[in-house]
Amino acid sequence: MDYFAHSGRSDDRGHWQLLRDHLYETAELAASFAVRFGLEKAAFTAGLFHDLGKYTDAFQKRLAGAEIRIDHSTAGAVVLCDRTSGMDADVAQLIAYAILGHHAGLPDKQNEFGHCVERRLKEFQGRPDPAWENEIQAELTSLMPPELLRKLSARTSREHASFDLSVVTRFLFSCLVDADFRNTEAYYAKLDGLQPDREWPLLQDLLPNFTEQFDAHMARLASDSDVGRLRNEILAHVRSGATRTPGFFTLNVPTGGGKTLASLGFALDHARLHGHSRIIYAIPFTSVIDQTAAIFREVLGEDHVLEHHSAIEDDAAARRDPDALTGRAKLRLAMEDWAAPVVVTTNVQLFESLFAARNSRARKLHNIAGSIIILDEAQTIPRHLLRPCVRMLDSLAHLFGCTIVLCTATQPALDESKFKGGLPLEGRELAPDPVRLAAQLKRARIERVGPMDNAALVEALGGAPQALVIVNSRKHALELYREFEAAGLDGVVHLTTRQCATHRREILEDVRSRLKSGQACRVVATSLIEAGVDIDFPAVWRAEAGLDSIVQAAGRCNREGRRSWQESVVRVFSTPDYRPPPEIAGLVGAMGRMQGKHEDLLSPQAVEDYFGEVYWQADEGLDREKILADLKINQRETHFSFRTVAEKFRMIESGMEPVIIPFDDMARKSVDQLGIKEISSGRIARKLQAYVVQVPPKARAKLIQNGHVAFEHASLRGDQFAVLKKESLYDGGIGLLWEAPDNLALEDTFI
Repeated sequence: MDYFAHSGRSDDRGHWQLLRDHLYETAELAASFAVRFGLEKAAFTAGLFHDLGKYTDAFQKRLAGAEIRIDHSTAGAVVLCDRTSGMDADVAQLIAYAILGHHAGLPDKQNEFGHCVERRLKEFQGRPDPAWENEIQAELTSLMPPELLRKLSARTSREHASFDLSVVTRFLFSCLVDADFRNTEAYYAKLDGLQPDREWPLLQDLLPNFTEQFDAHMARLASDSDVGRLRNEILAHVRSGATRTPGFFTLNVPTGGGKTLASLGFALDHARLHGHSRIIYAIPFTSVIDQTAAIFREVLGEDHVLEHHSAIEDDAAARRDPDALTGRAKLRLAMEDWAAPVVVTTNVQLFESLFAARNSRARKLHNIAGSIIILDEAQTIPRHLLRPCVRMLDSLAHLFGCTIVLCTATQPALDESKFKGGLPLEGRELAPDPVRLAAQLKRARIERVGPMDNAALVEALGGAPQALVIVNSRKHALELYREFEAAGLDGVVHLTTRQCATHRREILEDVRSRLKSGQACRVVATSLIEAGVDIDFPAVWRAEAGLDSIVQAAGRCNREGRRSWQESVVRVFSTPDYRPPPEIAGLVGAMGRMQGKHEDLLSPQAVEDYFGEVYWQADEGLDREKILADLKINQRETHFSFRTVAEKFRMIESGMEPVIIPFDDMARKSVDQLGIKEISSGRIARKLQAYVVQVPPKARAKLIQNGHVAFEHASLRGDQFAVLKKESLYDGGIGLLWEAPDNLALEDTFI
């Protein structure tokens, strides 16, 4: 009897995919993904056993059309654990997590639900047909690579090694689910005469051309001004560090020093010298990702840079019933694999993927191995997740060959000599003399002005025709914008995550034009404008926040150095009518104490002192969700709670959901393409991600209930693409209005 993995045309089994072919092809592909980190045999084994449960009459009947549910993911894990011993059994535990999760997502070892590893292995009854042993020859010894064992043994604590093994499990899972997806995609593409999404070229093949283009770009930017000469010095010094041993680096360059391009130059040189596979540039907010991606495309070429920040990637039907997406159906998922040579993404996308349980996010992880990861504005990692994030970065460098650059104008105190459980950063600074750079690139000064309500802000900006006001919530920004308009102030602009990225880009271009031509331009924004947005105001007002945020706000004041720093003032005010979010309220006091200790709050000494206090005094709160405790090993028995960790790890705690805005012809064309089954969901999602607004879940549900938002072509795409239908809800000045009069409290979401 022939056993099949996937059905083709139901009337012709000659076109069905043989199960042994799927298992071996998936195993070989998974092993090829794992070569870079030495786990190819374990990944091959995962691929070989992942669909062992399809060797049953029941599953074959399902392929033929029977309406029955079959657990085909447990059998392989059971057989693998039964047939290994010693250290091979230890590795088999890790592989079992991947096999059990290859449809439903990585499971917990133990929980009160039936889908945990312990209960599934213990209670499973449906053994596969013994015929599988005639088709599959598995070598289940030497599964632990000696190099991995050496690296694990070098850890100074069992807790650290346990976390490392949890990350190894995630990377095995990534190899398996990506290989399974790709093999299934290739089978159906051949059957249907379709072309899968494009393959990306290898970074190493592109580097000679990339370097040449980068050098030409920098030559065009060369300037003989004082700032130009300083930027050239910084660039040369940073690039000279590329010869150093891979691992961790810091790049502490003040605003205006050209750190984005300097870090790219370092990455290109470092990758060429050490063989890295890709460059990943992670940015705090979506507000600036398109700006950075545009710079990289200009330098490296349009076709080599992947911009990925979309939340359009999960199919709710699969989350409710993971077995619903098998075979052809799972190909509609808008998953991104990060196979591009250069990836520009967000911190949220990077870290939530690294701690994810769902296949759609975890698929990309194996492509992070061997990468150069540049964390722009590293200080924006949320404090309550800092310890697990730092531990993850350490595992990426120690086990998976990553070089990680903490690139910021306000370097946090993450060195292991200052921060318990910190990183080996001593002597790894790439910039030349950060203290001197801070003095030479000083652009503004900070002045605390006490409480200011909206009326006081209206009065203050009445005398400042070009000014920026940054507040801590969308609620405050919206109400202040409306009061500015009601007062008749000229050139009032509202910038918020209520607007999609494409709209914000247009707004920022208009703002730059106004500033350059001397027109009135009064911008009210949330903190999204702070992280690297290239914009230059003569005056800035900033609601009280942590010193790192104040320094970032100062980077928007006199950015180009056209005025003296003495007359370029960042006025910090308290907000009597708007209580700061808890995340910010706890930092305001530390900011005030720095003012009493340091004359210049923009100096590196003040910033280092601030971060030292914030981190040291909040040690227990740096893993508030107790994530590290959920990833332990006791007596060689793993106790990894992957699903629980994924639920607890939220960099944006509000849990927002995407709504696609048909903002222009490009967006409308892409929405129309959702009805064309030959175009993959991933390709369309890539185009639509710049048209997304994140909305509170209850608000989106109400919009859907009232017919204002609908899942476009749900029969083809599931409930991935929620599209705004009532265009009047998207205001040109404000963005998406989702509130009903009785639930304005939704406005309090902090961004």
